[in-house]
Amino acid sequence: MILAEFIDVLRSNRRIVKGHRHPAEGMKQMREKLIKALLVEDNLGDARLMREMLRESSEGKFELTHVTRFGEAHQQLSEKHFDVVLLDLSLPDSSGLETFTRTQGLTDRVPIVVLTGLDDDETAIQAVQEGAQDYLAKAQVDGHLLVRSMRYAIERHRVREELRQANKKILEQQKSVIEEERLKVLLQMAGATAHELNQPLTSLLGFIGLLRMDEDNPDKRDRYISQIEDAGNRIASIVSKIQNIRQYDTKPYIGTTSIIEIDQGVNILSVEDSDTDFGAIQRFLRSRKQISLTRTGSIGDALQRLEKDRFDLILLDYVLPDGNGFEFITLLAERNIKTPIIVITGEGNEMVASQIMQAGADDYIPKDALSEKSLSRSIANTLEKARLREEIREVQSRMASMATRDELTGLYNRRYLMDALEREVARAKRYENDLVFCMIDLDHFKRVNDTYGHAAGDMVLTEIGDMLKRSLRKSDIPSRYGGEEFAVILPHAQEVEARKVCERFRAMVARHWFNYHSSQFQVTVSAGLASYSRPATQSPLDLVRAADQALYRAKSEGRNLIKRAIL
Repeated sequence: MILAEFIDVLRSNRRIVKGHRHPAEGMKQMREKLIKALLVEDNLGDARLMREMLRESSEGKFELTHVTRFGEAHQQLSEKHFDVVLLDLSLPDSSGLETFTRTQGLTDRVPIVVLTGLDDDETAIQAVQEGAQDYLAKAQVDGHLLVRSMRYAIERHRVREELRQANKKILEQQKSVIEEERLKVLLQMAGATAHELNQPLTSLLGFIGLLRMDEDNPDKRDRYISQIEDAGNRIASIVSKIQNIRQYDTKPYIGTTSIIEIDQGVNILSVEDSDTDFGAIQRFLRSRKQISLTRTGSIGDALQRLEKDRFDLILLDYVLPDGNGFEFITLLAERNIKTPIIVITGEGNEMVASQIMQAGADDYIPKDALSEKSLSRSIANTLEKARLREEIREVQSRMASMATRDELTGLYNRRYLMDALEREVARAKRYENDLVFCMIDLDHFKRVNDTYGHAAGDMVLTEIGDMLKRSLRKSDIPSRYGGEEFAVILPHAQEVEARKVCERFRAMVARHWFNYHSSQFQVTVSAGLASYSRPATQSPLDLVRAADQALYRAKSEGRNLIKRAIL
């Protein structure tokens, strides 16, 4: 892939990551836009109540379309766009989990919140495990909970879709890299592993045969036993390597706490100065054995604990002796502490809650609405959002690494090198700095691959890359130019200094023994140097061509040499 294409990918995914630096941005946008909801509910009283809840809500604008049967929902979803579906599982023409499965089959673009009766919790749990974003017990729902559930469903669905799109771009634009890694695993588990096993097995059987033929010769017998032991150890090593291949690295999904038990430890910091309120939090979380709850009573104490210990979540009282929630969130941002936050506000202050969400909090709970269920649900939703944000950051990091690094050696790749060379040439021209460019090539590298196999060749390239990094200054820029070729930019270096660096590296490689299984061998390198001359007339490509010509001279004059460009 050319550099320009990859930059486009990075820019588009950077927008995704920026969208999650402040978790409330998505929620804020939802407050400002009209949310179109499809309510599938055959109980007209329940439907009328929900319509009133949305109409009276001060937390946004809603357009509700109500149908009473699955067939009508099918028609609506095929004809119109909706932001969320509120789905009763018991309908005249469909019931139970099948209702959710059939609705999900109609569209994967719209998040679904399941509505249940008091005796339908088990079915709702199954629906969430199958992909529903949330569930609500109709007898316990109020306007605030209904709106919050809809918003969370939309936000989680949006974040997951962005993550899916980011992964899709990696798959599309880095397909060759991913296929190469996949092929390595497959080869290791199949053909390549069989080949690696075949060689020591053949040796082992051969030496056993020789041992039987020369069992009366003690010297030969001891030598054969030693060789058999070596072959056996190599087989054991290969088998161990196969056993340690991890094809899947999964972790438990955290959904609504009342649905899926949080089975990994969760460390929560409660910043609460009221003994009564902290006691309530303790009581509500008492049944959650995996949760470890720590308390501090002020912002200052909380910051000290956060600097010292790792927490997965913060429960933050809005009003504290030494400040308020806004000040605490600002201090966390200054310290680059990204622990997700749930703010607990007094007196149902919706205005403060809205503002603090915009400032960076993940969720809020009014103290008069605090209960075991609301607290558990908020904790689970917040942890899930934090996990999704972290996955997006990992995708961004991986894409950035793919754009600049050679996967085998860890050195910069050719694309990055050429960009860096352009910058360094411009800097040398502007400030009249010294600059040297070096091209390095392994001598007779094809013999290594032909004699010992490509796995041995990869091992050599990796070790050469490590030796090159150890030979250079921190300011130098080493890269894998392609195949067995390497290149180095040496800023602020005169040719004499650069030659010493390259000579040190050449000598290090020449005396190094490479070990591959029971074989030992050596390789050498040749190098060509090109210095940036003043007055400046050279382009980056001129430097590359000059260094390449010097490298060609080193090859033609005997190899294992360093030659300077003749300008």
